[in-house]
Amino acid sequence: MNKTEVIARRILGWKLNRWDRWYDSEKEVFIYDFQPEKNLEQALLIVERLKSFGYSYSVTGEHEVCFNDVCTSGETLTQAITDAAFSLADNSTIDEGWL
Repeated sequence: MNKTEVIARRILGWKLNRWDRWYDSEKEVFIYDFQPEKNLEQALLIVERLKSFGYSYSVTGEHEVCFNDVCTSGETLTQAITDAAFSLADNSTIDEGWL
C-alpha cells in the first residue's frame, strides 16, 4: 500500500470503492481525488481523526508537525501532516501480497 492508502484505510477507516474513490461509511459519502499531501482540507481531516483517537497535534516549525512524540517535517505543512500520520499508521510487518 502507498502512503495515501495506508492513511485512508488505517486512520480514516475508509474503504476503496473504485480505483478513483474512497467510501466513508461513518458519513456515508464518497471521497474523490484524495491527496492529503496537496490538499490542506484533506490533511486537516487526518489531524481531526487522530485527535479523536487521543493524539495531540502541534506545529513546531514552519513545516514541521508532531502527533504526540512523532514529529516530521516536509516541504509543505500538508506534506508534514501526511508524513507524520503515515509514520503512526505504517505497519510494514504485513506482507503487501496479503493485503
